[in-house]
Amino acid sequence: MAKVKALFRCAACGHQVPKWVGRCPDCGEWGSIEEGLPPVAASGAASVAPRSPAVRITEIDANAAGAVPTGIGELDRVLGRGVVPGSVILLAGEPGVGKSTLLLEAVKHWAHAGRTALYVTGEESAGQVRLRAERTDAVHENIYLAAETDLATILGHVEQVRPTLLIVDSVQTVVATGTDGVSGGVTQIRASTTALVSLAKNSGVAVILVGHVTKDGNVAGPRSLEHLVDVVLSFEGDRHSSLRLIRGIKNRFGASDEVGCFEQRADGIHEVVDPSGIFVHQHDSAVAGSVNLVAMDGRRAMVGEIQALLHKTQANMPRRAASGLDSARMSMMLAVAAKHSNMPTYDQEVYVSTVGGMKVTEPAADLAIFLALKSSFTDKPIPHGTVAIGEVGLTGEIRRVSSTARRVAEAKRLGFTHAVIPAGTDEDMPSGIRVSKVSDLSEAHRAASFASVPKSPHQDLGDAPF
Repeated sequence: MAKVKALFRCAACGHQVPKWVGRCPDCGEWGSIEEGLPPVAASGAASVAPRSPAVRITEIDANAAGAVPTGIGELDRVLGRGVVPGSVILLAGEPGVGKSTLLLEAVKHWAHAGRTALYVTGEESAGQVRLRAERTDAVHENIYLAAETDLATILGHVEQVRPTLLIVDSVQTVVATGTDGVSGGVTQIRASTTALVSLAKNSGVAVILVGHVTKDGNVAGPRSLEHLVDVVLSFEGDRHSSLRLIRGIKNRFGASDEVGCFEQRADGIHEVVDPSGIFVHQHDSAVAGSVNLVAMDGRRAMVGEIQALLHKTQANMPRRAASGLDSARMSMMLAVAAKHSNMPTYDQEVYVSTVGGMKVTEPAADLAIFLALKSSFTDKPIPHGTVAIGEVGLTGEIRRVSSTARRVAEAKRLGFTHAVIPAGTDEDMPSGIRVSKVSDLSEAHRAASFASVPKSPHQDLGDAPF
């Protein structure tokens, strides 16, 4: 009888190697190579009678998987109307960003709606979670706490409590008895997640898993973890800012490019319905070097402000610094401005920054960066109420960008009265706001500099024509 040769397969990416190695040569994951038998040919497989017969798709109740709102509008926005029963959601983020605080807030609203929630913590004691719940006013009799790391015990708690929402904080701390590997390892995470996914699909319990991230911001554990769950959310935030953003990376029940905004406070985390006020500074009068823009973060349009400062220096190599912006695009704007707008900056220090910790990387901010640099260079302010939207090419032309109408509508909603956009834009613009279409830098500077603005940009203008 021929000897059966074992195969070695990477648990993270599925790559096969002829012998065991410590690191997968394909994905670079350490300790993910596992030994297994070769797959059985399909011709040798025998059919098995199904436990439940297949039914027509027209006979399935569409309301059985309807989303249940969490009570947090910004979270429901990213999830797509709420939590779907039987779904598994993975919420990943850096330590201290506020993942547990956000989930306690969601559990509070869930319990106040008359539903039962089970919060399983593997990183804290039940007393520690209770203290944080008191600080954020998240104490309710429909909330059950359990400090467990054993997977079988967690499943036993679910059978006793019978919740409609299960939160596991975090999946890296869960240990599946009988599975090889250490806690937090590739094998343990995959086994624990598979069991929790099976629990959700069979019982209809919605499961939210808290996940850790690596140094480069990816979800810790096997790559298959993101394939097993239904929704993957990324919770981001700067330690020096109270603003928190939750982004949808994967969503089987809605859009995967939505963004929710929150603010971290001493009494918990609060949703920010209109984040544009954080990113726009309230000036008493127009100042040189300040220009407003409308950036798209996923499907969300947010008004921000870019400030530029140019200062003459005697240094041989003037300093250039950018905060919240791509430094490469700032350098490109300096070169384009020097070439096509008679704005040499070889003897000046250049500082460009966004307001409120906003991060803008899209090319649609090019025109606002240029106008801020030009305004600071000439020491002439751009009037209040003007927003600039457009990409600047290396030849000095203004190129159109996506979702221009949505950006202009957001600017109008916040009371801005003038929008400078690319000339090639063919979208229908909203009424009640003056729109200047420009094709090059000189036209853009003239249109932005001589705009007459009758009101403050933060007053409601309605639909009055201009």
